[in-house]
Amino acid sequence: MRAVSARRGPTQQQIRRRRAAALAIIAVVLAAAVYLALTATLLAPVDSHGAEVVHMRVDSRAVGRELEVNVVRPAHPGPRGERALLVFLHGRGGSADTFTGNEAFFSGLARMGRRAPVVAFPDGGDHSYWHNRRSGRWDRYVMREVIPKVSRRFGVDPHRIAIGGISMGGFGAYDLALKHPRRFCAVGGHSAALWFEAGETAPGAFDSAADFERNDVVGTVRRDPGALGSMPVWNDYGASDPFRAYNEAFVAALHGGEARLNAHSWPGGHEGSYWTRHWPRYLRFYANSLAHCH
Repeated sequence: MRAVSARRGPTQQQIRRRRAAALAIIAVVLAAAVYLALTATLLAPVDSHGAEVVHMRVDSRAVGRELEVNVVRPAHPGPRGERALLVFLHGRGGSADTFTGNEAFFSGLARMGRRAPVVAFPDGGDHSYWHNRRSGRWDRYVMREVIPKVSRRFGVDPHRIAIGGISMGGFGAYDLALKHPRRFCAVGGHSAALWFEAGETAPGAFDSAADFERNDVVGTVRRDPGALGSMPVWNDYGASDPFRAYNEAFVAALHGGEARLNAHSWPGGHEGSYWTRHWPRYLRFYANSLAHCH
């Protein structure tokens, strides 16, 4: 019999590279958080192109406090009971207000015409990463509180719901879709904050290594490329985004399954100007997926 050699650990050079990459990610995440906070609080009101922004509050038992949810009703929402819903999750440092000051979002939504979904922007706190943890049951908050309340108020078809998000929100969207694969018509991650190991993650993203393991998005699809079934899946990142390698691994793993994958890499980094440029593409993906969801 052939002897099985012990697995070699990482070299010192690999450890240094991983540490440098982790520090770069932390710096970029903090910069993105500053951008999101500024977008939410300082920028002037924009043309909503006929859409209405409705400010709601959810008295969340799952998280233990009242949280804001901003809902955008498009200019032509369609009959009650037949409307589609996009739940869009903000990044670290963001809020329910982050994207309702973005001209590109409203312009892109208007281009969808009668295919435009209702869009809900829930508040996920500074660094919840949208999963159940010590700070609150954020998964339950989205699935059991935000979605039902928005659906009832805005006449949403419960079978026509998609989820997506940017950075921390991209991680959250994938994590929620993996845990509730039959609930969504489509899922999208835009510069998703993903990692291979607990030791690489941004401070505060997870409570512990065990918490990371329970919500390891890349590891889940590597173990089971069919975890998302035949769901339409979007992934994009900037060519200079420090999360690029992790998103590439996520996409590579999904190629082994049946998911209908839309994967893109464009110039740019982990920054607001990158996401703003691509809002019309994001909304086209969600509107098309929701239109064909049954």
